[in-house]
Amino acid sequence: MEMTAMERQQVEEQVEQLLSGQGSEVTLCDLGLELSKPATLRKNVTYIVCGIIFNEQEEVLMVQEAKPDCYKQWYLPAGRVEVGESLEEALRREVKEEAGFDCQPITLLLIQEQGPQWIRFIFLARITGGSMKTLTAADQESLQASWWDRQSSLSLRGRDILRLIDYGLRYHRSPWHGASLPLDLSCRHIVQRTLLLFVGAENRVWILLVQAPTPHLPTAAALKTHAVTWAANMAVQEALPASYYDHDVATLGILSLQHNGRQHGRTDGVRAPALREELLRQSQNPTLLPVQSLY
Repeated sequence: MEMTAMERQQVEEQVEQLLSGQGSEVTLCDLGLELSKPATLRKNVTYIVCGIIFNEQEEVLMVQEAKPDCYKQWYLPAGRVEVGESLEEALRREVKEEAGFDCQPITLLLIQEQGPQWIRFIFLARITGGSMKTLTAADQESLQASWWDRQSSLSLRGRDILRLIDYGLRYHRSPWHGASLPLDLSCRHIVQRTLLLFVGAENRVWILLVQAPTPHLPTAAALKTHAVTWAANMAVQEALPASYYDHDVATLGILSLQHNGRQHGRTDGVRAPALREELLRQSQNPTLLPVQSLY
């Protein structure tokens, strides 16, 4: 499509804003909104936060579970986001309740999802105060906390955390993307703003845009029956219905995450916004926050 110089400049500014990790208000949704319901904690969405914290010896902070179904087994500090909390507030609370420490999030390491109804946000964090929880302080949140060298025998609640610890250790030693923390912007639905690139001959780059009301990056609501990463496929299928199956749509990662959560049922949604040289670099050697579908 033909664009005016002003429209081109506005699109470039929007792309540069996303590449720098910034966000913007969600003012419209191009795809799937009629099939999506407002995100409401404890009703149709569950957000989990998980903290990975290392000491100077690169031992990882672990907590011993008090829940009957996993009693005395060990896991990373983790738990559900409560109504009215931001993701970072939830992480600080969980680490304090389960391990006894105050902490400061450093960056999001990974986002895992099973559709919009279950999303886990894994943070790398550092200790800023408090003291290790011991058995004398055992309660319903946890029995105790301890540092684990990852070699000693330990009864784990789940082996899924081994990959998360590995992610954290690799980033701790050599970060492959810039620090990325949730941006304090609200949205009623779980929506993705997608940056969809097509790299052609001679490394020419095309960006998929929605034309009306003005050219902009596509936005799509996450649907309960699909992985969150399906949004990119929805946008391509809508734009190229005749040739959709001729293209391979690969999700490379997340540029930034927006969440507020203070108004229950109105701001519980999150959105992950999925020139030329930077776009090429990101498409060929992405240094982005990874997202994993657990479907």
